[in-house]
Amino acid sequence: MQALITLAAFLLTLGVLVSFHEFGHFLAARCCGVRVLRFAIGFGKPLFTFHAKNKTEWVLASIPLGGYVKLLDGRDSQQTISPADQSQAFDRKPLWQRSLIVAAGPFANFFLAIIFFALIYVSGAPQLPAVLQSPPENSVAAKLGVGEGDRVVGWQDLGSQADSVPLFGDFDPVPSWNALRWSLMDALTGENGFALELQNPTGGSSIKTFYAKDLPKISPDKDPMLALGILPALTPLAQWQDLKLGPVDAISFASQRVWVITKVSARLMAGLFTGNTSLKQLGGPLSIADMAGKTAQVGWQPFLAFLALMSISIGLLNLLPFPMLDGGQLLYDAWELVAGKRISTSMQEQLQKMGFILLISMSLLALFNDLQRYISP
Repeated sequence: MQALITLAAFLLTLGVLVSFHEFGHFLAARCCGVRVLRFAIGFGKPLFTFHAKNKTEWVLASIPLGGYVKLLDGRDSQQTISPADQSQAFDRKPLWQRSLIVAAGPFANFFLAIIFFALIYVSGAPQLPAVLQSPPENSVAAKLGVGEGDRVVGWQDLGSQADSVPLFGDFDPVPSWNALRWSLMDALTGENGFALELQNPTGGSSIKTFYAKDLPKISPDKDPMLALGILPALTPLAQWQDLKLGPVDAISFASQRVWVITKVSARLMAGLFTGNTSLKQLGGPLSIADMAGKTAQVGWQPFLAFLALMSISIGLLNLLPFPMLDGGQLLYDAWELVAGKRISTSMQEQLQKMGFILLISMSLLALFNDLQRYISP
């Protein structure tokens, strides 16, 4: 039964996130007057096909591991475009419209993540309070005198300046440990100092300043949160607080959360290429299926939160400047903007081959990491 739930959650995850990504491309193309020849969910033999009046073919295929949108495009040697249809071809549109269509897919994923988080906040979600445990010895927090049971009630970003000081009365409220954790990851990955407004168990308050120069560096072999020393205390579920917001506040809070997660994820992704992040952290289909199944069994809110995180990851991944990804096409568009001419079709074909090899290599590495996690003794 558990295996069936995991498989169903995995297929639902891919179906929802890929469909919405492709729908972003589809909607932008239609708004720009480009004809969409096919909107396909999955690969392989079509299970269901529908031909719309606008000449778009909607396809549900047998292998639900992706999808694509096929546009009318004069660069495709397999397409024959009549003079009357030239104006609806993708390659005949101005640069800004072509770039908008390409970027719409990833940004649809970011928008979907906002919607998922907002639904959680509107319905009300129990939150672990930002009460801290005793910091590890020699950690930054221990040296600053952070104590067991201290509650973080305010946050202030100090930037990267070494002599920044907190401004009293200018602290943002900290509603939960989860909100604090993402703020901490944002500060650590961005190497920005911060100040915390603390309330101790007796009701007294204090401000602790963490300067950028004192923060632990992100590295593949150390946990920066342990070195920082800000860790949550074990709190009974009865003492958790519900975070329930109105629709407007929920969308605003969700937008801020998606922005912070996107920044942190982008920096960690960049760390894969600079060596600051371990390649062992790359996860593949087994990791996705495992997390999808586990969160789905816990409840709909954890599953929605997982979908939101995955949607952000898919959006970021597609913005990487690799051929065969949306980011690669945007890189071609940037070249056209600067050079005043398009990259030749033959050059794009060569770059596509290189991009394919790179993506296959990353996929195999992710799969190898999965096998190490779940199969190795």
